Amino acid sequence: MKTQKVWFITGASRGFGLEIARAALAAGNQVVATVRSQSAQLASILHSHPDLYVVQMDVTQEDQVQEAVKQGIARFGRVDVLVNNAGFGMVTAIEEATDAEVRKQYDTNVFGLLNVTRAVLPYLRQQKSGRVINITSLFGYDTVPGWGLYGSTKFAVEGLSKGLAVELAPLGIHVTAVAPGLFSTDFLSAESYVAAKTIIDDYQETVGPMRNGADVLHGQQPGDPKKFAQVIIRLANTERPPLHLPVGKDTIAMYQNNAAKMAQEIQAWLPVATSTDHDHRVAALTIA
Repeated sequence: MKTQKVWFITGASRGFGLEIARAALAAGNQVVATVRSQSAQLASILHSHPDLYVVQMDVTQEDQVQEAVKQGIARFGRVDVLVNNAGFGMVTAIEEATDAEVRKQYDTNVFGLLNVTRAVLPYLRQQKSGRVINITSLFGYDTVPGWGLYGSTKFAVEGLSKGLAVELAPLGIHVTAVAPGLFSTDFLSAESYVAAKTIIDDYQETVGPMRNGADVLHGQQPGDPKKFAQVIIRLANTERPPLHLPVGKDTIAMYQNNAAKMAQEIQAWLPVATSTDHDHRVAALTIA
């Protein structure tokens, strides 16, 4: 028999966040769904479900995050599953992006995630239980031209997830970084990703096709977001969830190709990479 859980889901207005909220409610859970605006619209989409509580919150505003978490706790008494889903994409060559554009990307995708995680963890630690599910990306395993900056934020979340996992495991809290591939959400719609204002002609051959092709690909992605949501439901109810979960054949291929390339590079440079120890000195530190 499944126990009812309280979910806290960021970026729930559309895409993965909306589908996860819908699936969690259908599975008999209570859901705190956060949106940056138009909270009444989300409540209407989800038919004002009695187990739904919609909170307006911008993940980049720490005071709003703290208040939203307090409101969710006041409504349902606890949080069991945190889904850090809020984020956006940016198509740009890394050189093209201004400092302000880079900071905005990181403020939402990385520092915003940290804001929410810091706000929720005290409650999970007090309970000695809970799940943190961080939505990353196939671009958190490898990159393609034009998505390197966005991918770097997902690499960061993968690393943060690993650190959180080892720190929180003794406290009964599980962490999973879920890396979806291309799914037919609104991610590639003009409203969901941005392009850098600066365009450098030298990057036309590499980044140009991504700038011109994102809208064309929108709606043609292979992944079904409803099926992705069911994966998240299953993950939240698994006794021993994985730390890393690539989802989608394209993500698996991205991971496998990157792992193979890295292994080949390391092997080719192994004599150089292992040539830097002091002569006749025994290593004093071993990292498990």
